[in-house]
Amino acid sequence: MHHVPTTSRRAFLVASTVGFAGMQFGRAAPAATATPAGGGRGGKAKSTILFFLCGGASHIDTWDMKPAAPLEYRGPFQPIGTTAPNIQLSEHLPLLAKQAHHLALVRSVGSSVSTNDHHAGYYYNLTGHAADPTFLSLGNNRTPYADDWPFMGTVVAAKRPPHPTLANAITLPHKPSKAPYTRPGQFAARLGVEHDPLYLEGSVEEPLRFSAPALELQQGMTGQRVSSRRELLTAIDDARRQFEANERTVSWTRQQRRAFDLLSSSATAGAFVVSQEPETLRERYGQNVNGMSLLLARRLVEAEVPFITVFWKEDENRLAKKCASAGGWDTHGNNFNCLKDDLLPMFDRAFSALIEDLSHRGLLDSTLLMVTSEMGRTPKIGDPRSGGQGGAGRDHWTHCLTDVLAGGGIRGGQVYGSSDRRGEYPAEKPITPAHVTKTVYHAMGIDDLEATDREGRPYSLLAEGSPLTELF
Repeated sequence: MHHVPTTSRRAFLVASTVGFAGMQFGRAAPAATATPAGGGRGGKAKSTILFFLCGGASHIDTWDMKPAAPLEYRGPFQPIGTTAPNIQLSEHLPLLAKQAHHLALVRSVGSSVSTNDHHAGYYYNLTGHAADPTFLSLGNNRTPYADDWPFMGTVVAAKRPPHPTLANAITLPHKPSKAPYTRPGQFAARLGVEHDPLYLEGSVEEPLRFSAPALELQQGMTGQRVSSRRELLTAIDDARRQFEANERTVSWTRQQRRAFDLLSSSATAGAFVVSQEPETLRERYGQNVNGMSLLLARRLVEAEVPFITVFWKEDENRLAKKCASAGGWDTHGNNFNCLKDDLLPMFDRAFSALIEDLSHRGLLDSTLLMVTSEMGRTPKIGDPRSGGQGGAGRDHWTHCLTDVLAGGGIRGGQVYGSSDRRGEYPAEKPITPAHVTKTVYHAMGIDDLEATDREGRPYSLLAEGSPLTELF
């Protein structure tokens, strides 16, 4: 695989923080066309909400419980019945159990990576492509590359016609993880950063407030000054055009135009204001940063944004020490108390509310929901980093996880595949993240995965895997 020079990688990361940076470093983007949703062989989805549980959520304590396994594997949680005869869930997901008739559980996802760690896990599950050898040689120093394979959300964004007032791909409430350890796999990469998501920032402390740093006016910058600045930049660009008529300049000009259009649109700011929602609905989601992120995602579905990603926001101040983690799903220690007391109640409330809300509004059939993570957790309890079995933690486990799908033409109340009796490896119908990624494309009506490189040569954005059509 070709990698760009270090200076270009640095520029790529800076550009990616803007969301519409426009400078193409890897490969030329494909034409923004797609099979219309519901047309051809594709699914019904007009939008996708991807809910990514940052840290590595334990599959065996949530979606794929093993009550017949030895105690040192199954743990103390009990399965409960749901509204779907074929589905049992953890006892700590009671609200979601009432929505299980909408769910499809894919229990046979094998996403083994050589590092058995976060960076490669993110990359594989977000792009559908296995991590290359640099993930092993560089570890957490493996920064996002401009010629990485693109995030599935940016492929959707590139293949759909531009949204009139918003970005085609929006990510919130943060960009994992803290610099310089930014997770690879969440960017458009070789498609060109003009297709990168627009990042919205939220916080644990102010869950009702979301901002778009790439679009915020600097202090003292009024709407009139924006217009004047736009005129100035237009004049400067006209003067430079004869000297700098190259691909990067053209792309950067597109970025400037797009940013100004977004800044001047009242629809842009209005879409991000969750405080406009009724208090009772906000309470139903849970007025925390993750609940409000899913509520905002629903607003963006109503605004017809094609792809919305919600990366679970960790609570470092409250949970990092308790769970021997960064405050998210990376439960190296105290796994069961962290899940029971904190993570599962918040998730259960928010995700069940999202399904219920979309269903009541008649939007679930046209909105694909997906829950995934970078990995599962070790089925055998005990992580050496937190005192072994006595620490009651579960370590990283990329070899098996469950993905959850709903809406978007997916037939609810079903289970696809299975893991072995201890939840360690896929057993029946083993698949990889490539199959899941292609299922998302299929649901969105995107069957054309061809792109062209800088030399105009065609290549496939994802040659591996096939969509799980029997889910629809």
